[in-house]
Amino acid sequence: MIDFNFVLQTAMTVSEGIAAFTAILFFKKIKSSPYLYFAIYLIFIFCSEMFATFIGNYISFPKNLFFNYLIIPSEFIFFYWLYGYQSLQNKKLFLGFSVIFLLAYIPNELYFVKNKHIFSFNYTFGSLLLTLLVIMEYYKQINSENILNFAKNKMFYINLGVTLFYIGTLPFWTFYLQLLSDYREVWDMYLVYFRFSGIMMYLLFAGSFIWGKQNYS
Repeated sequence: MIDFNFVLQTAMTVSEGIAAFTAILFFKKIKSSPYLYFAIYLIFIFCSEMFATFIGNYISFPKNLFFNYLIIPSEFIFFYWLYGYQSLQNKKLFLGFSVIFLLAYIPNELYFVKNKHIFSFNYTFGSLLLTLLVIMEYYKQINSENILNFAKNKMFYINLGVTLFYIGTLPFWTFYLQLLSDYREVWDMYLVYFRFSGIMMYLLFAGSFIWGKQNYS
């Protein structure tokens, strides 16, 4: 019998590849747009996942450190830039959130690495900051004069994907160990949601290139 979770995990990896491949296809069309960096980000994330999955089988390295100190900070700082600096056009918001997020590694290293009341403090804190930016972005879109043309807005697809994945799975990664030990059925269901939302997020990211307009504002 095929493991359903394995199918979802594979589908999530494939969806990452689809997003990265779509970004490559649209590279020339967006080369003069800030969303070029979004394309580079998607390619970077996919290549990092492939490195950890396949190269890691031949080269011994701590995957948890690789993701915790390189991939996760890269993800959050990039989204702080995309939301704060690019979409909301607030440089101070981008710089402030980035610095606060990086400072969160201090209590993480001093306390939360050994005390697992919160499974991943820096990820949780980063997601909370991202949640604030997502709310600001929704507010901006709702009050936009172009609200009826939301389907042409790249940030509509990106924001929806981030909502489903980063915000939707925030309780899962915050209380991961508690759910695993005391509420296994809830943990199992949340694991399915985590992978399904990841699939949807990357497909929405791909859709942002296909349906979103470069000069939409």
